[in-house]
Amino acid sequence: MKRIFLILNILSLVTATTCSAQPAWTKKAAQAVFTLKTFGADGQLVGSSNGFFVGEDGEAVSSFAPFKGAQRAVVIDAQGKELAVEYLTGANELYDVAKFKVDSKKTTALKTAPAEVANGTALWLLPYAVKKVPAVVEGKVSSAERFQQDFSYYTLDMNSMEQQSGCPIVNANGEAVGILQPSADGKQGVSYAVSARYANTLRISGLALNDPALKATAIAKALPDNLDEAIVSLFVSSSTMTEAAHTDYIERFIQKFPEAIDGYIYRARIRAAHGELQAADDDMEQAVKVATNKDDAYYQYAQLVYQKALYGQAANGWTLDRALELSRKASAINALPVYRQQQAQILYGQEKYQEAYDLFSALSQTPLRSADNYYAAAQCQQMLGDKKAALALLDSAVAQFTLPYVKTAAPYLSARAQLEMELRRYQQAINDMKSVVELEPTNALYLAEKANMEVRVGLLDDGIQTAEECIRQAPEMSDGYLLLGLAQCKKDRKAEGLKNLQKAKELGNSQAQSFIDKYSK
Repeated sequence: MKRIFLILNILSLVTATTCSAQPAWTKKAAQAVFTLKTFGADGQLVGSSNGFFVGEDGEAVSSFAPFKGAQRAVVIDAQGKELAVEYLTGANELYDVAKFKVDSKKTTALKTAPAEVANGTALWLLPYAVKKVPAVVEGKVSSAERFQQDFSYYTLDMNSMEQQSGCPIVNANGEAVGILQPSADGKQGVSYAVSARYANTLRISGLALNDPALKATAIAKALPDNLDEAIVSLFVSSSTMTEAAHTDYIERFIQKFPEAIDGYIYRARIRAAHGELQAADDDMEQAVKVATNKDDAYYQYAQLVYQKALYGQAANGWTLDRALELSRKASAINALPVYRQQQAQILYGQEKYQEAYDLFSALSQTPLRSADNYYAAAQCQQMLGDKKAALALLDSAVAQFTLPYVKTAAPYLSARAQLEMELRRYQQAINDMKSVVELEPTNALYLAEKANMEVRVGLLDDGIQTAEECIRQAPEMSDGYLLLGLAQCKKDRKAEGLKNLQKAKELGNSQAQSFIDKYSK
């Protein structure tokens, strides 16, 4: 009995000694440490690490590696409570750190040390533990390598285990100095940590969604705090995220910036694309309501209605008349040329070619003077039956470019060449198409158009050469075979020609059979 009592006394003494050896801050600081687990789309575990809260509203830092390829993430705090990761607020794959927000209104945060520390500084590893005070591990800094001028990557004389990766390395004041990282060399008594200050500076910028690290995970991403950057990120998200993720991003944008029109406009576009026109209307009305520049809101509204109505998807009052009405409301507030340009496009869609022409023509006296507007005016004149006036306008469109022509001149040269063919100005048309092909030598459509012109005017050898190049560039396009076969038949090479016409037919060309019938006789 005395022996048992003596053993209990010794155990009590050992426990008291261990507890007294713990720094005073250990109990509270341990509440900030958690375990992170990430999961794929199939629900299977992708990776795990540890981490700690750096903010009282759920802001946290940890290793980035577990997030790669993950669809969902949770943390399990020091009380054993599971909290969902809402979104990432920054990440760096090179230094293997991530910052994120968990779904919690109140978290115990670990204060970040105000500065990096020097060699020889005593530091402690604070492990993760559930509902108990963990035993800290003491060590010291043996090396502090600077990166990005203000931060350090530490080598520590300290024992640690791989499963403790992501845990905080703290100073004598209980402040986080570093984030423990797994040892790549497996050395005993040597540990590594990246600056906690660096992890805490990670932020989402406007273009951050293009960051390879953030693109490597399907976990939601935070919006920038700055409105202008958030608008940029909203634009980037439309091309870098799935529709579901992009839609969620829009919803969070609206919640964060309810007075900005951009979120409502993006949501309206998605709703309109799904045929939810009443809901899209509601969004655009809200955009007009909150807009500082209501003319811009009306312009965006008109553009959305115009695009839907133009392709015969009008419903719920989404007609070209409605689009024109909205655009004119924009002009009534602020008579910008871009609004008149929009009205000209709508009028063209309504087949009101003279009114559209008048507006496009007037734009040549504004800062919007451009090849595109001259081209649009030319289209109006063609629809009105005045091809010579249309050609003069296409001359003006081409004149917006200086010699030597750049690639962007190609569509206008091509349009002029086609109209010149209709006006029987064959040499001019051929010259324009030669310029077009020189600008875009791998564009099979331009090659086909050039071959077509050459065959029509009897330049059969040139037509054969161009058609063969068209086939090389686009072997699955029927036009090259059709024009090659036609040119060969015209040169009395019917066996070759019919073979190519048959190939064009097999590729779905609707004109091929009539030429096969003609030259088979």
